Amino acid sequence: MRITVLSGGVGGARFTRGLLALLRDRLPDGSGGTTAQVTVVANTGDDLWLHGVRVCPDLDTLMYTLGDAVHEQQGWGRRDESRRVSDDLAAYGLGWDWFTLGDLDLATHLARTELLLSGIPLSAVTARLAERWRPGVTLLPMSDDEVETHVETADGDLLHFEEWWVRHRAALPARRFVQVGLDTATAGPGVLDALTDADVVVLPPSNPVVSVGTILAIPGVRDVLRTTAAPVVGVSPVVGGAPVRGMADACLTAIGVATTADAVARHYGRRVESGVLDAWLVDDVDAAVVEPLRTDGWAVEAAPTLMTDVPATAAIAARTLALVDRLP
Repeated sequence: MRITVLSGGVGGARFTRGLLALLRDRLPDGSGGTTAQVTVVANTGDDLWLHGVRVCPDLDTLMYTLGDAVHEQQGWGRRDESRRVSDDLAAYGLGWDWFTLGDLDLATHLARTELLLSGIPLSAVTARLAERWRPGVTLLPMSDDEVETHVETADGDLLHFEEWWVRHRAALPARRFVQVGLDTATAGPGVLDALTDADVVVLPPSNPVVSVGTILAIPGVRDVLRTTAAPVVGVSPVVGGAPVRGMADACLTAIGVATTADAVARHYGRRVESGVLDAWLVDDVDAAVVEPLRTDGWAVEAAPTLMTDVPATAAIAARTLALVDRLP
């Protein structure tokens, strides 16, 4: 089985960890792994330069989570982290008090930057860094080209997405998202093949606007996703009218989409209607949307979708894959 996941940070990373637990149980390789091949295409639209190093938040969250090094309570960053370097930079009047790099995390950024400056593309750098963490998946950045998401606020200011997200907690009303470099970016090596050759493609409960949406906006990705022979299954990132994590509701509001499980499904759209989905999993709390979606032709189920721990997430992954059986 070949499964491709289009992922943002925390939500996608936790879903993939549960997916791997499921596959190790169902398709074991006899060495603690799985015979299934999982490829994760990661959003790099949140990336930025800071202190002269290239920071890739979603790639690192995936790498640390699947490599058993993540700070579980935060959902991002390294476990047993310290911040002596950031504190000392602050003593010089440098850096942002709302976005500090941990000392262990900084080592990853330094390594990535050194390799990038030597002329190695991000995809090859990511493979090099993943050799240490052994995430159990093929981890691919959506593009080797730099794409940075900025937010135009209602006041006309243009902020990097991380400043709007972390510093302001998405409290400043957003007028639109501006993705610098997107028009000239190309899909990273292996990305389009991972969609074409997959047996199943999964859109996990990541931000549908600035995470999965950014991957879909890379030229060629949406077209290949619409034509791949693999069924495309999604998991709602909205439960009971609120995002499972983060402030995805502010992102949805900015593009005129309601923060509901069915509205996000319709935002992605069905493949038979020029969208990207074949099936959709919602939480039991949102069971009322199932029949209206089915009436409109959707393959949809309701089940518990809160990723409280790895076993619960493995069960969510099992229900996601089981949706494939409902498709013609």
